[in-house]
Amino acid sequence: MNKIPPRLVLASRSPQRKDLLTHAGYDFRVLPPASDHEGGPFDGESATELVERLAEQKALAVAANLETAVVVGCDTVVECKGSIMGKPSSVTDARRMLLQLRGGEHRVYSGLCLVEMPGARKWKGVSVTTLVMDSVSDEQLARYLQSGGWAGKAGAFGYQDGLDWLRIVKGSASNVVGMPLELFSSLLIDAGYAPFDHR
Repeated sequence: MNKIPPRLVLASRSPQRKDLLTHAGYDFRVLPPASDHEGGPFDGESATELVERLAEQKALAVAANLETAVVVGCDTVVECKGSIMGKPSSVTDARRMLLQLRGGEHRVYSGLCLVEMPGARKWKGVSVTTLVMDSVSDEQLARYLQSGGWAGKAGAFGYQDGLDWLRIVKGSASNVVGMPLELFSSLLIDAGYAPFDHR
C-alpha cells in the first residue's frame, strides 16, 4: 500500500533539473542547500561514489530544516579516460574539458538521493549514460564557447542545447541534462510512493 505523499522538495540550484521535473509533471518546491556541496573526488573515489556522496549531502542539508518532506538531492559529473569533470570554472577550463572529450566516448554519472522526513530515511542510486562527441573543428568549439552554453554544466556541454556533434550511445537522456527521471521514479517506488503521487 502506498503512503500518503509529503511535499516533494528539490535540493538544487540547477534550472535544468527544475525544468525536467516541471515538464515531467511533478508538483514540488525548490529549496537549494545553503552551502554549495560541490567538489572533486576524494583519493581513490570513483565517479559513482562521488555523485552518490554529494547527492546525499545536498539532500540531508535541506532535509535537516524540514519536518515533513521528501527531499531529492542530485549531483552530476562527466568521466572521460579516468578523468572526472564537474562544472568548468572559466571559459579556459571549459575549452580544456571539451578538447579532452572531442572525438571520443565519455560517460555522464548522476547520483540521486531521496531523504524522507521525519526519520531521515534514505534511498540512493546512480544513473550512467554513455555519449560520443564527434571530432568537431576548433571553429565549432570556439563558437560554442562564445555562446556561453557551457556555463554551469558538468563537462562543459549542454545536451539539451541540441548539439549535433554530441550523441547518446546508451542510457538516459534526462540523466545527461542532470536529472535521471527513470531513476527518480524508481527511487520513489522504492520509498513506497506511486510515481504519480507527486504530480
